[in-house]
Amino acid sequence: MTEIDIEKENAAIAKAYKELLSVSYRTLTAKDKKQIRKAFDVAVDAHKDQRRKSGEAYIFHPIAVAKIVAQEIGLDATSITAALLHDVVEDNDDYTLKDIERMFGETVAKIVDGLTKISSLKKDMDVSMQAENFRKMLLTLNDDVRVIIIKIADRLHNMQTMDSMRSDKQVKIASETLYIYAPLAHRIGLYNIKTELEDLGLKYTEPEVYYDILNKIKETKEDQDNYIKEFSKVISTSLDKEHLDYEIKGRPKSIFSIRRKMMNQGVSFDEVYDKFAVRIIYKSDPENEKFLAWKIYSIVTDHFRPNPIRLRDWISSPKSTGYEALHITVVGPKGRWVEVQIRSERMNEIAEKGYAAHYKYKEGSDSEDSIDIWIAKLQDSLENPDIDAVDFVEQFKLNLYSKEIFVFTPKGDLKSLPKGATPLDFAFSIHTEVGMKTRGAKVNGKLVPLSHELKSGDRVDILTAENAKPNPNWLDYATTARARSKIKSALKEDKKEVAEEGKEILRRKLKQLKISLDERSVNEMVNHFKLKTSLDLFYRVGVGSIDNTMLKEFASSRSNALMSYIKNKISRKPSIPKEELDKEEITSKYDLLVFGKEEEKLDYKFANCCNPIPGDPVFGFLTINDGLKVHKKNCPNAVSLQSNYAYRIMQAKWIDSSQQEFAAQIKLSGIDNLGLVNNITKVISSNMHVNMKSISFESDDGIFSGKINVVVKNNNMLKKLMDNLKKINGIDKVTRV
Repeated sequence: MTEIDIEKENAAIAKAYKELLSVSYRTLTAKDKKQIRKAFDVAVDAHKDQRRKSGEAYIFHPIAVAKIVAQEIGLDATSITAALLHDVVEDNDDYTLKDIERMFGETVAKIVDGLTKISSLKKDMDVSMQAENFRKMLLTLNDDVRVIIIKIADRLHNMQTMDSMRSDKQVKIASETLYIYAPLAHRIGLYNIKTELEDLGLKYTEPEVYYDILNKIKETKEDQDNYIKEFSKVISTSLDKEHLDYEIKGRPKSIFSIRRKMMNQGVSFDEVYDKFAVRIIYKSDPENEKFLAWKIYSIVTDHFRPNPIRLRDWISSPKSTGYEALHITVVGPKGRWVEVQIRSERMNEIAEKGYAAHYKYKEGSDSEDSIDIWIAKLQDSLENPDIDAVDFVEQFKLNLYSKEIFVFTPKGDLKSLPKGATPLDFAFSIHTEVGMKTRGAKVNGKLVPLSHELKSGDRVDILTAENAKPNPNWLDYATTARARSKIKSALKEDKKEVAEEGKEILRRKLKQLKISLDERSVNEMVNHFKLKTSLDLFYRVGVGSIDNTMLKEFASSRSNALMSYIKNKISRKPSIPKEELDKEEITSKYDLLVFGKEEEKLDYKFANCCNPIPGDPVFGFLTINDGLKVHKKNCPNAVSLQSNYAYRIMQAKWIDSSQQEFAAQIKLSGIDNLGLVNNITKVISSNMHVNMKSISFESDDGIFSGKINVVVKNNNMLKKLMDNLKKINGIDKVTRV
């Protein structure tokens, strides 16, 4: 770099630093500013020789993270300091944690330590790195929730500046973001950041979809702005009559949420009915807040008819993130559905800043903050070391996004539970002991099964018995992470007792077969009996499902098993069962699918969850017991696999798919008219390369729906067929299952 460039860069760094101070949500004292300045100087020094992939000086990253923490999340000077220093210890040998503690005090050092721990985990190949990573990250909540919040800010800036990375890296990081960081931001009440993380996640996992929706939103922006003006004009007159101090804002729904609606409801962009929300934000003193919200509600519904099913009252019962608002969906001008959100300025700040705004409004009050209650709930599942990391993250994630219901205890206390919760979840939410001793449950005075789904407003009474204890069926009934982790622990305790006995029985039986029970022989048996862990092995011996005959078989096949096990480990290609040899022959003959950078031909199977056909964008996933599985890139499980097991993902591409045929199913719906079936079959038979296997139609009061199973050679042929079917008069929708 020339001197002029260096000067320019230094000026830009100084400008970025000044901006950081000016945008802070909290009021910074002179002492705060001094501490932030010191942290900035340390960070500049520590990162002086580093550059990001894009070529810019590394220091811009910590400043940007600190800015997100200060402005968008609204945290204090301690957090801003820690954000500036978040990579210093990890990236630089000149600074240790002790130095940070000496210069900035114990709290900052603790937060930096938490952030460093998250980044520097051992690359333990077989357990999923990512899941273990998240688990450790969540454990740091115990020390200081600010660790997680700064980590989310760090991830947001990385997502915003990911353009210069390799595409496989982008997909991995974006999947991880959609899988855990967006739900985490949602749970902590950082709704704006959650939305941005989701949209950026979609931008890198499904770019075509992302840009398609983005362009459509841009095209309709002017129309939308005019619509919101028209909507506002109608209610402004009435609001002004009541002398309310308010503002009305329009806001398009996020790209990710529009995409989710399109997927869930099987509709196109134009058919998504509430693509934007109108927000009415009013000024109020604390006493009148609730009264004014309902007053505005009644004014809006005087002008526009509400959808009674879509009223959400988060003011009487705030969400556990602290979110408060009234949501109504009304029929606006031109007969369009519009979501209207009614919030006071305080509620709006809490919705945008979450945690930080809480503290601002709760100063001087002794009420417990919702984030602390949430962390206390989370602690249960974190402290259970037996749960497999991936399992834990899956469970935890379910709880992150869950909508809430409110149920009553027999004494009339209100409990909040995730939507879909059962009496068993309720029992464990009261106390672990109540959960463990549950015998049955009454909902609104009636006996119900433990699998009964609770609804808001239910009154739940748990019946307990001293001798009751969890059984494996309970895992089918419980939905919350807390209940499931407690049930699993209890079942594991039972299993461990049986396994202890099983281990001794196995030791005796192996002695007779002249095999000693050690790590090597245990591993061989786990493989031989196709089990996952040694605990499974000992447990099966304990309950007698592995008997003498089976152990003798193992002993005789032992030497062969060991040899083939070693061979399998050495050869990169999974061994092919006899019945699949014809598939191998086809693969080599027609070069259908190749994997990795070297474009190797490997044996594979198609995943049942998404049934890819040639031409679909796909990737390979190395399973433990089942060789290489091929999934579609938009498979429902793709995000989870790419996030948790990035090291097992193999890039895959089709080379020539003209020789083999694949089954696909097409769904049709529309208005029934004479000769429709005839037209459909005509279109299929005139598509030269499509072979129809079966066809079924149903007609119900003038509406028809149909399913066609066809055999095609690749994706393009299927697309062409679907396009031709769409042109038939009366057909409304054509989708591939």
